Amino acid sequence: MQHNIYIYIFVMAAVTFLIRVLPLTLIRKKITNKTLRSFLYYVPYVTLAVMTFPAIIEATNSVISGVAALIVGILLAYFGVSLFGVAVCSCVAVFVIELVLKFL
Repeated sequence: MQHNIYIYIFVMAAVTFLIRVLPLTLIRKKITNKTLRSFLYYVPYVTLAVMTFPAIIEATNSVISGVAALIVGILLAYFGVSLFGVAVCSCVAVFVIELVLKFL
């Protein structure tokens, strides 16, 4: 059975369009509900975290080095280290942990 790729592309475009246009057309007033505003404020951060968290853990040869890099990154970011510094230190943490695990 041959599937028509144009149907898939059209459905994808329609869904993407509706997701972006419906809120603009249905919600005209400013949102005053504190709970809803708080929810909408954190949606981008949660979405980014959900997409990147598994990749951080599974990107290395072992889960241990991925978790170590995550912990190093979280701690350094909490203490105000720059994004570049966090990335470099997390990579160094993975490198060191992988070397240690190689010799065990």
